Amino acid sequence: MDKSTNYWDYFDKIYCISLDERSDRREEAETQFEKTGLLEYVESHIVKKHPYDSEEGIYESHMACIKKGLLAGAEKIIIFEDDVIFDGFSQERLKQCIDFMRDTPGWKAFFFGCLVSGSRKTDHKGVLSIKYRSLAHAYVLNRGFAESLVKKPWRQIAFDTELKSYKDGFYTVCPSFAFQGSSPTGNSKYLQLDKFRRLCGGLQRIQKRNELFHRYRSIFIAVHILSILLIVFWFFR
Repeated sequence: MDKSTNYWDYFDKIYCISLDERSDRREEAETQFEKTGLLEYVESHIVKKHPYDSEEGIYESHMACIKKGLLAGAEKIIIFEDDVIFDGFSQERLKQCIDFMRDTPGWKAFFFGCLVSGSRKTDHKGVLSIKYRSLAHAYVLNRGFAESLVKKPWRQIAFDTELKSYKDGFYTVCPSFAFQGSSPTGNSKYLQLDKFRRLCGGLQRIQKRNELFHRYRSIFIAVHILSILLIVFWFFR
């Protein structure tokens, strides 16, 4: 890909977290990065599995990447997890994200894909303001927010739960183009949840359904209300 058309170079530092023992996931991540023009920009952050608390290990890994980016003087830091997969990505859609970041002072975090509890449109095509729920496999932090976030010590709170505590300044591209893949989770606390997600078709499908629901929430609610009214009318006619 001609670098002059590769918008990934807008970002100052890009990291990908990977467990030392998961070379299979690193190889798949490299394939994904190559397809999207990312490979030459990504620095692998390889870690040993936490000896007794995988959730703490994940938290520390994300914080370590943020610290590295700040020490390098980065203003915009991207962090991926090594099970990220891309679907629907294009340089033009990435440019929409970048245009939003350039035009919007005060944004804290921007997700290329996640689960949300609510969303609303912005003035920028393809970008939503969100109430973040979970998943941290593909996101951008601006320096100001990164500096405040990195001061948070481990408090037995998962990394995405920590992010969830912030009520504004979070945005996502819509439709999403980065999804969490189907390889088994590295978080031993969520093995049963991981199994349930697989039964539901995997996180990529769950993310897409979550996004669809919140994009057309009012329509879904109206259809359900109408269905209930029709049932009541039929029952009492």
